[in-house]
Amino acid sequence: MFKEFKEFAMKGNLIDMAVAFVMGGAFATVVSAFIEGVFLPILAPIMGGIDLAALTYTISPEVLDAAGEVVQPAAIVDIGAFLSALISFIIVALVMLMIIKGMNSMRKKEEAAPAEPPRQEVLLEEIRNLLAKGAK
Repeated sequence: MFKEFKEFAMKGNLIDMAVAFVMGGAFATVVSAFIEGVFLPILAPIMGGIDLAALTYTISPEVLDAAGEVVQPAAIVDIGAFLSALISFIIVALVMLMIIKGMNSMRKKEEAAPAEPPRQEVLLEEIRNLLAKGAK
């Protein structure tokens, strides 16, 4: 059973998929950092000073008792985190689309290359050409 698992794990496709998974996670982290650290802060002045990363909506405020202790925490919708995740998803999806389109166009070029005719056909063409020269 261990031998079969080793053969399965060492197949090229499984290793390629594992590398792609790790690279995809790293790419998503980079995109998230870019969105939260660069894109949204640059976008804030353009939108009139609204910081989209900190954008929240309070459904119900927190409830305090007489001593000032929180009895019930506030119900807050974190719209900024959702927008950040949505923008990150769109960027990752567009990059993946470009990668797949590039791979597909490369694959089409490889398939478009004409294969060499079989050796028999080449020999028959040479014989035909020689016979045509001899008939003239």
